[in-house]
Amino acid sequence: MRIAAGAALVAGQGGPIVFQPTKQSSPSYHPPVNEFPRTLKWLTVWLLLGTLVFLGAQALLHQRQQPRLTIDGGHITLQRGPDGHFHWPGEVDGRAVVFLVDTGATTTALPGALAAQLGLRREATVQSQTAGGTVTAWQSRAAVALAGGLHFNDLRVTVIDRMNGPPLLGMDVLRQLRLVQDGSTLQASVR
Repeated sequence: MRIAAGAALVAGQGGPIVFQPTKQSSPSYHPPVNEFPRTLKWLTVWLLLGTLVFLGAQALLHQRQQPRLTIDGGHITLQRGPDGHFHWPGEVDGRAVVFLVDTGATTTALPGALAAQLGLRREATVQSQTAGGTVTAWQSRAAVALAGGLHFNDLRVTVIDRMNGPPLLGMDVLRQLRLVQDGSTLQASVR
């Protein structure tokens, strides 16, 4: 007698021997769809937990990197950011930006990509001293507004095509303000 793979002979009590395929080795046996292997269940749980932790950390970092400022009448107080710099939200020609306050910059400087998006016109080519050395830049004009109600219309700005990072708020704007730095705060008011 030949027995097929995955089959078993079962003897009943006092009865004939019956041929019966086993579930585990039958080629047509499939576990029910709602049965996941235990390992897959744990893997799914850990992946979901890891995703939640990652998203929570990203939200916290995003919140910490947002500029922190308070406005009290004509006084604006900026809190130093986690990167050690002061950041001031504002607009350039109506486009929302966050400026990096740079007392070492003679003029307000914009990345070339931002200037292109705004459609700024090239007025003059200039040489600009940066932390990375001398670069060729160009000048244009733009309306700059800062949180706290400060507006600078038709401001001459320097555009640096290869500039990475945020726009720089330079001394052309900052010298028009009274600035007082006290530790991790920078207070600004109109002169």
